[in-house]
Amino acid sequence: MPRATADLLNEGYSHNELARSARHGELVRLRRGCYLHPDEVSEDAALRHRQLVLATLPLVGSGTLSHLSAAVVHDLPVWGDPLRLVHLTRTSGTGRREGYLHLHVAPLRPDEVVRVDGLPVTDPARTVVDLARSLPLPQAVAAGDAALREGLAPAALAAALDDARGRPGVSAARRAVGWLDARSESAGESASRVVLHEVGLAPSTLQYEVLDPRGRLVGRSDFAWPEHRTLGEFDGRVKYGRLLRPGQTAEEALWAEKRREDALRDLGWQVVRWTWADLRRPDLLAERLHRAFRRSAG
Repeated sequence: MPRATADLLNEGYSHNELARSARHGELVRLRRGCYLHPDEVSEDAALRHRQLVLATLPLVGSGTLSHLSAAVVHDLPVWGDPLRLVHLTRTSGTGRREGYLHLHVAPLRPDEVVRVDGLPVTDPARTVVDLARSLPLPQAVAAGDAALREGLAPAALAAALDDARGRPGVSAARRAVGWLDARSESAGESASRVVLHEVGLAPSTLQYEVLDPRGRLVGRSDFAWPEHRTLGEFDGRVKYGRLLRPGQTAEEALWAEKRREDALRDLGWQVVRWTWADLRRPDLLAERLHRAFRRSAG
């Protein structure tokens, strides 16, 4: 748990000892006036942000966690941001960035606030709309897709979007919400949909099931262009971990995935895989898909 300077002083530390401990790595400064022991520091950015939230809230008084901080609390995917700022929304005052705090001022009804692990946070619908107003499209779509997968009702999202009329970024939010699709099973799949659309290669369908001539399931693919007999797969680092059956190793899952892909190719399908790095070069990804289309056409 984050420890305040005052608590450490009460335990017998002096200010000089705190500074020396931080320099030597015996304590890790989470933010001004707050420390962690090294074994408490998480390598996961979202968990570190939760620690920062716990250290910051007692110092700022009133406010509701919102935007990226709300996304972290709701376990929505966020990336491309170091998560060094705690985002709070208040209904009055002046918005500002100060130290580790980004304070937003906006209307916020009591029914838009929920408590998660005791923390006041904007509800999922309001959170998705706030993110969609402020984040690049791929990140906004990934968060929104995840919220829908976790049960966010489209009607609640539509109502939150309507409530945001007149606020900065609402046009971007409408665009992002129009993209959302709960069938995307990961942030990488969500981002892929945006990138593929931008290069003119929007998939014809998602989570496409390929059957053999006897009607047996051979495999399910993230993306499909059946008219080109081409399948697309986003490969995240945890892909094969998610595929593990009880008692199965990662190597066994990888081998099973290879056999599945061989079976798909035997049925005349082209299979194109890509990673996060490939999404940063959409032109090269597009060319790989076009080559697959040409191979399929003979």
